[in-house]
Amino acid sequence: MVRRNLAMAMLDEDDSMDELQALHMQYGGNHNFPSVPSSKIPDWSYDMRRSMQEVVPGLFIGPYSSAMGSKLDNLLTHGITHIVCVRCTMEAKIVRPKFPDRFRYLVLDIADCPTENIIRHFGSVRDFINESLDSGGKTLIHGNAGISRSAALGIAYIMEKYGITYKKAFNILQSKRFCVNPNEGFVQQLRAYESIYVANLTCVKSDADRSLKRTFDDVDRTIEIMDRSSEMMDTAT
Repeated sequence: MVRRNLAMAMLDEDDSMDELQALHMQYGGNHNFPSVPSSKIPDWSYDMRRSMQEVVPGLFIGPYSSAMGSKLDNLLTHGITHIVCVRCTMEAKIVRPKFPDRFRYLVLDIADCPTENIIRHFGSVRDFINESLDSGGKTLIHGNAGISRSAALGIAYIMEKYGITYKKAFNILQSKRFCVNPNEGFVQQLRAYESIYVANLTCVKSDADRSLKRTFDDVDRTIEIMDRSSEMMDTAT
């Protein structure tokens, strides 16, 4: 039943890709994206939730248990050089960098909550992964369980790297780590990111189109407003 639902989701991909291709043309035409990795679904067992999987070349997604003290040899065997450690404040004493002298870490405080503003971290995670790849390394993104937060960050990176939709990126990641399931708020932000990353690509490549730069700045301001509103709600409660 799960695989049937995944197949049905893939059937809707053509419409989404048509919309994204239109955005690529609207915001500057052709971009030289690498070939999209295959999405062959391997045999999956429950125990695989506790380990990390390479979802695209150079990028692993997994739970915190894959980066614990007992896993150093496994991390080194797989060529990991960079680790994105995702946790909320309450998890910080447990979910934390274990090998700061062996790996480069990016530590992010993100709650697995639909109202959490995860989109603001997409750029820093992208740059961190690219830094690893440029130096010949590999990156592990882990949260606590490797299901929602780490998956959302991985999907955003895959979308932007390969120039594809949320659905396509999700299918690629799920084909390697079947248990991933970003919460609904993260999914909404990932869908919104489809047009944002395309516009941002054009902004980076050309300073001539100031209107696109203003559009992306408007997105940043909207995110700041969301943060302030969330803080006000927390204070009120």
